[in-house]
Amino acid sequence: MDRHDVSEAVTAEIIAELHQKDLKVEKQFDCRGLTYWFDDKRKTAFCLIEAPDANAIKKMHDHAHGQVPHTIIEVEYNVVESFLGRIEDPEKAQDTGLNIINEPAFRTIMVISLNQSTLTQNDSSAFESLFSDFNNEVQRILDVYGGKAVKQTDYYWLVSFKSVTNAARAAFDIQSKTKEINKDKTNGKIILKIGLSAGAPVTKKQLIFEDAIKLAERMCEIVKGEIIVSAEVKDLYKSENADNFIKGKNIFPLAPADENFITLLMDYTDKVWSDADFKVDNFIKAVGCSKSQLYRKMISLTGKSPNTFIQEYRLNEALKLLRKNAGNISEIAFETGFSSPSYFTKCFKKKFGMLPAIYLNSMQ
Repeated sequence: MDRHDVSEAVTAEIIAELHQKDLKVEKQFDCRGLTYWFDDKRKTAFCLIEAPDANAIKKMHDHAHGQVPHTIIEVEYNVVESFLGRIEDPEKAQDTGLNIINEPAFRTIMVISLNQSTLTQNDSSAFESLFSDFNNEVQRILDVYGGKAVKQTDYYWLVSFKSVTNAARAAFDIQSKTKEINKDKTNGKIILKIGLSAGAPVTKKQLIFEDAIKLAERMCEIVKGEIIVSAEVKDLYKSENADNFIKGKNIFPLAPADENFITLLMDYTDKVWSDADFKVDNFIKAVGCSKSQLYRKMISLTGKSPNTFIQEYRLNEALKLLRKNAGNISEIAFETGFSSPSYFTKCFKKKFGMLPAIYLNSMQ
């Protein structure tokens, strides 16, 4: 899939003409133009092309009309269809010989992250049932609001929406349903986190919607609140709903400066979190602020001090490894940056209320 950033003068009709020119010469370059998307508001076009390599696409475009793409990434058919709903031209998008397609590829991305409030030896089957009930309700809600599930596991959903309003309303309904499912539960409850971001399929990254997905995942991972909303999603929602954004309900809208801080923090954390010699002071240089500013910003966004943040990040990574049965306790302790298995066990028990060895045995 490629990306073209076009001028204000470019229209959907012009893009349709360029697409037709590509189709006339595609065989010369061993390419097959499948379809395209055009966003008149953002002045971007995205072409889906079957080709031997990126260079063949550039040569085809250059020979056909000279409009060489700014970025090209490799994608899979099924992933594109999951996000964007199609992998070929719609039949007669408009009643013209050109079959003009004026349809943005811009999408609102929802990430749902689930956890359980307690880990106990005897309630794994109860939680399996709880998560099964929840996931069935999520699918029902997505069907109502036009959300397309791209990826789903027991603890994670990745969903694409054309409408930011529908994405937000689906999030609110999922939040409400979670409270209903958790009601009167005494042996542990579902902990819900939803991240809503938005973006284009092709950026400077190598994966489709990578920037939007990564931001939504990181919001779920570290920002306090049940529903975390990017600055762009908030602005789009307000533009579609007469400047009205739903407040309360444990919703945390981010400012652009917050998103920049999260990106700097997590880009660095992803590189160093497993290093047992890592010191919190290393964060200061990475995010470009003083120690006091770092503390205030992290409390504001995550509800945790820098020390607590890095320890809980490691514990959550360890929990993922235990779920995968990816090693024994000592191996997982050292792999996740703890100085000793005994200290890891102590921290794990304090956070999750259960010894890691017992939890590991319960997963087998």
